[in-house]
Amino acid sequence: MSRTVTGLLSLIFVVALANAAAAADAANGEKLAKRWCATCHVVASDQQRGSTQAPPFSAIAKKRGLDAAKLALYLLLPHPRMPDMNLSRSEAADLAAYIARQGK
Repeated sequence: MSRTVTGLLSLIFVVALANAAAAADAANGEKLAKRWCATCHVVASDQQRGSTQAPPFSAIAKKRGLDAAKLALYLLLPHPRMPDMNLSRSEAADLAAYIARQGK
């Protein structure tokens, strides 16, 4: 029963996040990227350099099977190599939309 509830809650969260990603504001994502991410990642074509430890957004955006919804979820989950930026769901969706746009 506990696994079923956890699975359903996860599914609801992913669906809600996918809807937020569809309505995301890539322009706001660009602002967030330049404020929070540009120290380590190359976030725009006019940026000269980032850290050699972090891939540029253009490379992230071209990863097979990665879409804005998956990327937004990744940004919300704690992971070791990045600082916790305490992004809201809306901000994560905006940032993910901006990153996804870099692959085009």
